[in-house]
Amino acid sequence: MFKRHRISASIIVLAGAASMLRLTTGAGAAEVKFLDQGWTQADRNAYYSQDQGARIVPLKWIKALKREDGSGFLDDGFGRYGYLANPRSPTPGLPVGFLAAPYDGQSYLSMTCSACHTRQIEIDGAPLRIDGGPALVDFQSLFEDLDTAFDKVATDDAIFADFAKAVLGAGASKSAQEKLRQDFKAWREPFHTIFRLALHPATPQRPLGLQWGPGRADAVSMIFNRVAGLDIGDGANRMIPGNIQSADAPVRYPFVWNAARQHKTQWPGFAENGDDILGLARNVGEVFGVFGVFKPRRVPIIGVSYTDDLSLNFPGLMKLETLIKKLEPPKWPGNLDQALVKEGDEIFDWPQEKGGCGPNCHEVNTKVDPPRACAKPGETWNTPIQAVQTDGAEYAVLTRDADTGVLQGETIPLPPFGKLKNRDAIFNILATSVFQSIARSAVKNPLLLRPIFEECVKNRSGDPEVLGVLKMNFVDVVKKTLEAIYRRPEDTPKAPKYESRVMKGIWATAPYLHNGSVPTLADLLKPPKDRPESFAVGPAYDLENVGLAKTQTKFNFVYKTTAACEGIDASANSRCGHNFGTQLDDRQKKALLEYLKSL
Repeated sequence: MFKRHRISASIIVLAGAASMLRLTTGAGAAEVKFLDQGWTQADRNAYYSQDQGARIVPLKWIKALKREDGSGFLDDGFGRYGYLANPRSPTPGLPVGFLAAPYDGQSYLSMTCSACHTRQIEIDGAPLRIDGGPALVDFQSLFEDLDTAFDKVATDDAIFADFAKAVLGAGASKSAQEKLRQDFKAWREPFHTIFRLALHPATPQRPLGLQWGPGRADAVSMIFNRVAGLDIGDGANRMIPGNIQSADAPVRYPFVWNAARQHKTQWPGFAENGDDILGLARNVGEVFGVFGVFKPRRVPIIGVSYTDDLSLNFPGLMKLETLIKKLEPPKWPGNLDQALVKEGDEIFDWPQEKGGCGPNCHEVNTKVDPPRACAKPGETWNTPIQAVQTDGAEYAVLTRDADTGVLQGETIPLPPFGKLKNRDAIFNILATSVFQSIARSAVKNPLLLRPIFEECVKNRSGDPEVLGVLKMNFVDVVKKTLEAIYRRPEDTPKAPKYESRVMKGIWATAPYLHNGSVPTLADLLKPPKDRPESFAVGPAYDLENVGLAKTQTKFNFVYKTTAACEGIDASANSRCGHNFGTQLDDRQKKALLEYLKSL
């Protein structure tokens, strides 16, 4: 069924209804206010620092690392890259989305999903936190700078000596220092390889270069590169450098409220979604992209072992999914003109030829076929995948092939369930890696997925037939659900399609379009040629035009867009497409904006 959700106007009194937290110490530090999104402070604390299995670098090493000016790399908690202070962190000094986690007998720096999915905007200079919003962080610059700083440790004996002293202490023996050097070399080789090959300068195909800028990342490429390039080789270092390709199709981080309810996910909609089993698969892929340990190896008799060296934190991933399901969209932080909201609601439903988005555009549609195995009836939302002439760069990523390494001959968990060839579609490699990591872990520890089992039983208690199947063999239900978890797009880059999500909380997610190429909703209602050719990116917010303010001070970054709209612009920075509402008059656009703010 289709249902339009109208949200009545409300005034969010930030000083009263929202909780407050001082994020930074020192004189004059601003207080960050939080909108009520259905979370307790305990929920927020868990989301900000819950381990999901990523293992980036030994924590002692990052604490010992220096910048060019001699200051510690971690001294500002990565604030210069936009990451947000977390005064309640279990590890003081680490920002939102970063934590310390155990691996191989020591503490590692880890990332969790809140690093990329927590937003903070500024309204007239006052910071406002939006949990689950697309982060305004510069992931690329963080890791490029880490690589550069670690390169100096690797190539300069004096810098290594200082590094070793900070890690081991002043009295460390020569043998301890040499062991550190060898451990560092082994860790650095794959880290340096992926960033050297994936994040290189501008090319003739990408004249604007690969600078993602704050708020964007080519996460899909980095997941593909990480799994196929660093994990599945049959050599001692497990790398297949030829599988690593340019990460040159950055997209805006998505918002995650209601993410668990979509029946498709990822901007091109290639991943199945909509219940806890599929949500686990979605999150496993994300962990692989941020350096979760995944080292499949071929062993006698059983073939490939997927779980001997696997850092996935399944309880943590399930806890994070539970938190995401509780998270509500942010409500507009101010007054709304009810008459304009009503007028805008009507305009929104006009047919497209009149400037509206109807019929049923961005609607809540609970008709999902086939229904999800573990979701309550009506809980999953059908997510249309539509072509609206927006940037086509991400589609080139989805058509990649790669060498399969140790996975050659493994069964592909996608119809028609063939075997991985020596060289195969990257989709098949990723699907096999995710499927087998979950399935083999569940077989190895039958109680591992019990929280999901209990949730499934609760959600399907009204359907005796489904309930019987769940109770009889839940592991088989998991395996069956994960078959065909990814859909390789049939479309060519000439006709890219992207998900059309329910737009609750859309006011808080600028810049707009999947690649973040339009700074405000008001600009999105203009023809592409009239949208800004460039704009500054940062947290300062424009409430009138609903999006990024023209003047920003946080980052020294200007996003330069393209508009070759005669065909499909695949520059990765195209502002083309999504021409809904562009022919409306000023009064109608004002009403439409007021309505969008109310969602």
